[in-house]
Amino acid sequence: MPVATRETSDARVIAHLDMDCFYVQVEQRKQPNLRGLPTAVIQYNSYKGGALIAVSYEARKYGVKRSMRGDEAQEVCPQIQLVQVPVARGKADLNTYRNAGSEVVSVLARKGRCERASIDEVYIDLTEAAEAMLKEAPPENLDDIHEEVLKSHVLGFIVEDENDTKKEVRKWLCRSDADYHDKLLACGAIIVADLRMQVLKETEFSCSAGIAHNKMLAKLASAMNKPAQQTIVPRSSVKGLLESFPIKKMKQLGGKLGSSLQSDLGVNTVGELLKFSEEKLQQRYGINTGTWLWNIARGISGEEVEGRLLPKSHGSGKNFPGPQALKTISLVQHWLNRLCEELSERLQSDLDQNKRIARTLTLHARAYKGGDSDSHKNFPSKSCPLRYGTAKIQEDAINLFQAGLREYIGFYNNKSLGSQSNRWGITSLSVAASKMVTIPSGTHSIVKYFGGQLQPSSSLKQTPESVIHEAAPSSPSGGESCLGLNSYESQLGYPEEDTRMKYLRASFGQQVDQSKGDDLTEESSLLSPQAIENGTAEKEPQPSFPVEEPRHIHAVPTLKTVVKKNTAKEKGNCSILKFFKNHHDHCTSVKQHATNGQGGKTLSIGSESNYHSDSTINNQVESLKETNHEAIGTDNGESSASHEAGEGRASWSYRMEEIDPSVVDELPPEIQLEVRAWFRPLKRPNVVKRGSIITHYFSTNKD
Repeated sequence: MPVATRETSDARVIAHLDMDCFYVQVEQRKQPNLRGLPTAVIQYNSYKGGALIAVSYEARKYGVKRSMRGDEAQEVCPQIQLVQVPVARGKADLNTYRNAGSEVVSVLARKGRCERASIDEVYIDLTEAAEAMLKEAPPENLDDIHEEVLKSHVLGFIVEDENDTKKEVRKWLCRSDADYHDKLLACGAIIVADLRMQVLKETEFSCSAGIAHNKMLAKLASAMNKPAQQTIVPRSSVKGLLESFPIKKMKQLGGKLGSSLQSDLGVNTVGELLKFSEEKLQQRYGINTGTWLWNIARGISGEEVEGRLLPKSHGSGKNFPGPQALKTISLVQHWLNRLCEELSERLQSDLDQNKRIARTLTLHARAYKGGDSDSHKNFPSKSCPLRYGTAKIQEDAINLFQAGLREYIGFYNNKSLGSQSNRWGITSLSVAASKMVTIPSGTHSIVKYFGGQLQPSSSLKQTPESVIHEAAPSSPSGGESCLGLNSYESQLGYPEEDTRMKYLRASFGQQVDQSKGDDLTEESSLLSPQAIENGTAEKEPQPSFPVEEPRHIHAVPTLKTVVKKNTAKEKGNCSILKFFKNHHDHCTSVKQHATNGQGGKTLSIGSESNYHSDSTINNQVESLKETNHEAIGTDNGESSASHEAGEGRASWSYRMEEIDPSVVDELPPEIQLEVRAWFRPLKRPNVVKRGSIITHYFSTNKD
């Protein structure tokens, strides 16, 4: 829904630049022989000559329109040149046009804050540049004004001499008695004309522009005089501009909201909204939308130009009209795989060039079911956290589609008659990656803190890409579980437990049963570093340990593994222990303890062959530790050798407060929990509460 934003009282200068039949210009730059000829860019499909997606102004003079197909355009204009867009993966490849749009933005960004609204249009805030010009070189003091500036159109300005329009425009621009807002707009017009000439010189592309005091009016003005022209909207001409402007052509009013205004209120132009009070509009459409409608009727918009040169999202989609509709899961998966390949390529390119990552994957579709012609409007969109990698995106996309299809079919089964067909067809399919965030500059892997102690190894180098690839998203929206999207702990079936327990489980790969009814089979073995890394180990039977209080069993901090029988191995999950593997293939130890001096924590990494637990669990596992020391010391001599080798190397440590917690975000999600546990204070042990009456403290002991 549109958002009502209050317009500031400060004067602003906002420009909207729109490229003229941009796709055609890009093709004409590649093929200069097409310049000046009627030209159109067509889609890749061959049905009736392909759909037109861009038409040059030379072709428009012959009556060629974008709604036509190639065959029809040739009938209207036999000499028209039809150029097909590049094709990749069975659909149009628009990368050429996106890159060309980036060239334009790089030129415009020199003068002000830019917002790239689409491939071929840009907003730019010129307020500061116009204020500086007005202070240093106001238009009335300029002796020479470029002809491109004098070709500007000024809405509401009456030209007295039609034969000398440029002279009249110069008078308006150089008025000494003009108010401050109009003087700023005049400066903005001079700046925009200069930018447009720079774009033409450096990219060979022409563009049109609108100059006003807000984004809404600037966009309306840019389309009023094309091609290669600019239009100025003074405040005094706003009412005249909007009075007869069709309501459906306003941004965000081309859909249901605009149709509702026409059918429910009889409003066909923006000016007709003026007869409705703000309270009336709020009662009908809600407080926010009602206020927004009241504002646009008066040309009020406080929307700021976002400083964004890069797109907010990436998407890839394809339409399947009429008989081309997809009617089987296999066909849907085939096209989803292609769309996801393109999306993955663009995401990787964005990551490499701009150091950005996307957080959310969304699937959109349009469909029909049986004889319901309106059902295509109701196919639910589905989203889930995005995992980088083509295969992962493809897997998540098909699961999102299946989740949406189940909801879609179920909804219509409840609404439809029993005799209605249950067949469905997909007429449009797209995937999008959104919530783009920039990777902070200076970000480093956590292993840099251990660089002086570890041997160089490619396995220890964590790039932003490796962190992204290990991300495991949650279930898709809409309450549907997505295969492969469950968290590490939920896949292993871990019960709810305190933070220390989760830390121990994640650190040493142990799964300990806390319920009395489960039959837990203990299968333990001493895992070599290579076995830990590769996820394979030879199992040897170990004696079970007596435990006094089963309800408070904690994972034993050794290199033993306790697993349930026949548990499926999880691929890609690992403990942080593998990052501390040394070149002798012996695991180092990690211990965390509280210091008495300042009460802080210290992270110590040494070469001990055993692990020590915190004071809160020492009493519970003391006997277990002794047993483990004996077992380790006698197990094929490997642990003894490791211990002897470790004695020659001094252990080292960091104070926990000296480590930046933000580096934890670089780690794979399955080990982030383990590391974060080191930064948290120890959980207080459970103490049985006594009664609230003072006599309980003096009660005698009973046998």
